[in-house]
Amino acid sequence: MLDLPRLERLKLTRYPFSQRFYGRLLQVNYEALPGVDLSLENAELIPKNPVIFAMNHTDRYNYFPFQYTLWRSFNRFTATWVKGKYYENALLAMFMEGMLQLPTVSRGYLITKDFQAVMGRTPTDQEYATLRTAVDERAVGGEGRLPDPPEISEMLLRKARNPFGVAFDPAAPGGADYADYVCSLFRQMMARFVALNREATDIGLDLLVFPQGTRSTRLLPAHLGIAQMALHLRLPIVPIGCNGSDRVYPGASPFAKQGKIVYRAGAAITYEELAPFHIREAYAPFSAEAERDHAGAFRGVAEIVTERINPLLDAEYQREKVVKADPNAMRSADRFV
Repeated sequence: MLDLPRLERLKLTRYPFSQRFYGRLLQVNYEALPGVDLSLENAELIPKNPVIFAMNHTDRYNYFPFQYTLWRSFNRFTATWVKGKYYENALLAMFMEGMLQLPTVSRGYLITKDFQAVMGRTPTDQEYATLRTAVDERAVGGEGRLPDPPEISEMLLRKARNPFGVAFDPAAPGGADYADYVCSLFRQMMARFVALNREATDIGLDLLVFPQGTRSTRLLPAHLGIAQMALHLRLPIVPIGCNGSDRVYPGASPFAKQGKIVYRAGAAITYEELAPFHIREAYAPFSAEAERDHAGAFRGVAEIVTERINPLLDAEYQREKVVKADPNAMRSADRFV
C-alpha cells in the first residue's frame, strides 16, 4: 500500500536509468517486433525548458511511445502522475518508482484503504459516503460530525494504527479523531507529492499528466489537479493529442501490436496566458481550502486544457458534445480498489 515513507524516499534523477533501459526494450518492439510507426507532429512548439505535458488517456500504455519519442528525439525524460492504487503491488511499485511515476492520493483513497486495513473489507457505499461527507466537511473547517456506532464500526473510529506512516491514536492526550487523522494524512502526502513535482522540474524533468484522470477513447473534461500544479509552479502546459495508441495497445499486454501512433503537440499554454486565473496569495495545491476558494480559477484553466487537446485529436477521439456525470462517482469506494 502506498504510504508516506514511500513518498518520502522517492528519488528523482535527470536521466533516469530505468526509463533508458526500458526504452531499449521498447526500441525492439517499436522498430522491429512487430514494428510501430511513431510520429510527433509540431514538436517545434514544445519549449526547451521543463513543461507539463497534458495528454488524453486512451489506453493503459499510451505514455510509453510518447516517452520513447521524447527520449530518442530530444533526450527528454518525464515524471508521470499515476494513481496511488498502482503502488499497492510490490513488484509494480518497484517498477513505477524506478520509472519516476509520481503517485497521487485522494481523501477517498485514504478512507478506503484505511478501512480495508482495519476492517479487512471494502466499505459499503453507505459507509463510504458517510465517512467521506464527514472528512470533506472537516477538511474545510466544518464540524464534520462523525457517525456513532453501529452506523460506523467503533473499531474504525477508535483503534490505534499506523498503516500510512502517520500514527492515529484517538485515546492519546490531545489525540485527533478519525476525520482529522484522514485530513492530516492527506495534507502530508499531497505536500510531498507537490514537492516531488517541483523537484522534478527543478532538475530538468518534464511532467506528464493525464488531466482527464481515467482512461477513455473519447476525450473527457480535465480535472482540476493540472490547473493547481501549473498555477503553483508557473509552468507552461503543452497539450498533446494521442491518436491510434488504443489499437496498438488494445488490452493489458505492454507489448505493442503493429500499428501507427500519431502524437500532435499544441502551442504551449504559458503562465502569462493564464493571467485571468492567477492566484495572488499563497495556497496549498490539492487542499480542500484551495479548491473551495479558487475553484473558478482552477476550472477555467482545466477547461482551456481540454479545449486545447481536443483539436489535436482525430474525430474518433474528440470530446463528446454532451458528457454525462456519474451520479455515484463520489459515493462509492470501488474505484480505489
